Amino acid sequence: MLKETLEQGQHVIDQALEKLLPPATQRPESIHQAMRHSVFAGGKRLRPILCMEAARMVSGKLPPGIEELGSALEMLHTYSLIHDDLPALDNDELRRGKPTCHVVFGEALAIMAGDALQTQAYEVLARLKCPAEARVRIIEEIARGTGTVDGMIGGQVKDLEAERQKPDAATLEYIHRSKTGALITASLVTGGIYAGGSHAEIQRLRDFGRSVGLAFQIVDDVLDVTQSSEQLGKTAGKDTASEKATYPALFGIEESLNRADALVISGCNSLDSFGQRAETLKDLAHFLVQRKK
Repeated sequence: MLKETLEQGQHVIDQALEKLLPPATQRPESIHQAMRHSVFAGGKRLRPILCMEAARMVSGKLPPGIEELGSALEMLHTYSLIHDDLPALDNDELRRGKPTCHVVFGEALAIMAGDALQTQAYEVLARLKCPAEARVRIIEEIARGTGTVDGMIGGQVKDLEAERQKPDAATLEYIHRSKTGALITASLVTGGIYAGGSHAEIQRLRDFGRSVGLAFQIVDDVLDVTQSSEQLGKTAGKDTASEKATYPALFGIEESLNRADALVISGCNSLDSFGQRAETLKDLAHFLVQRKK
């Protein structure tokens, strides 16, 4: 069932992205080719799928047009990956098993491709097929989740500043909750808003997202030191080599995985009031931490 959910979700989002992104032949061709190179380089589309399944849980079915919200989230995620991989940041040459954007198209075009995906995402968000009030709340939620205050950009900044310093638990948790967890949480919350969820339902999704988002990044830290570049689809051991703040560096692998498991259990408990409708999201949460196996 979960495999089917992942495969169907990926297919739906890929189809939507194909329609929403400018074609590679659209002038100026180079920027559209660079955008598409990174968007369609692979990836499980986890954030859009979490968004869609949150909406399905709240409303009992997939609301029409939810795939456009999911696609905008994927554009924002991909923009962050393009910029993450740049020489000024992680200086990585491999992403999703393929050459990174700046390796193929050059650094200047890669920067602009990331910028373009961000602006394209907000154009899509502005046209979402939901009530205007919900649309504004969705845009605000996503802007906050990708911003500087407890959001993705703020987490990236703290991550850079933490390099070659001995990590402490509070800083590490802040980095992971902001850099990775904030967009995962925003994906779930905005799916709930799109589906017309109540304040209490949105709060449960937020609690779930905060727990699962942190667990996801803890497992990413572990995989970075336990799997090969081929398995990861990106350069393995890079965080260790650069002495970045990671959970294994601070707590060790076993304790890190125990913490991730505990977070998933806590997150899933947040959804208990949804009953059977929450099973798919709970299964997805367990899948995110079981990537270690």
